[in-house]
Amino acid sequence: MEWLMLTEWSPYVSGIGIGLLACLTFLLSDRPLACSTAYAGTSGMIERLFRGRHVLEKPYFAKFAPVIDWQWMLVVGIIVGSFLSAKMSGDFGFQWVPERWACTFGSAGVPRTLVAVFGGILLGFGARWAGGCTSGHGISGTLQLALSSWAAVACFFIGGVAAAMLIFRVLGA
Repeated sequence: MEWLMLTEWSPYVSGIGIGLLACLTFLLSDRPLACSTAYAGTSGMIERLFRGRHVLEKPYFAKFAPVIDWQWMLVVGIIVGSFLSAKMSGDFGFQWVPERWACTFGSAGVPRTLVAVFGGILLGFGARWAGGCTSGHGISGTLQLALSSWAAVACFFIGGVAAAMLIFRVLGA
């Protein structure tokens, strides 16, 4: 069980584990391994607290009911598993501003938090617009050999490289 204490796992072992989980997900639920639906469902559950059953009249929530399901529990498991992994490896700690960001833009927490929130909002819009998130397209879609997912993954990499270059080379220089 010493391997559970490692700060870094082999990407090959991790990839095989994710692939097996994706196959198991299809086998047991006939649904792809993905997370963005759970985040949208969470917003629907929060909205439902204020608007009641009117939320279910929205076309999206009529198709994907805002309930606690296995995908929602997967996200909870990712959060709990990440915490446990960090604690067990001795790598846990609070960090409001990552070191790379601080070296480039300074150590103020408010700008970093605003950028993170704005990025999260863009990610949410992108996931809805693309019909899924990076895990949905990158893992489950490519597993099914869906051309749209392969195109999406190519765009993820192109966009990620372009954004990193813009942020750290152009704006941070």
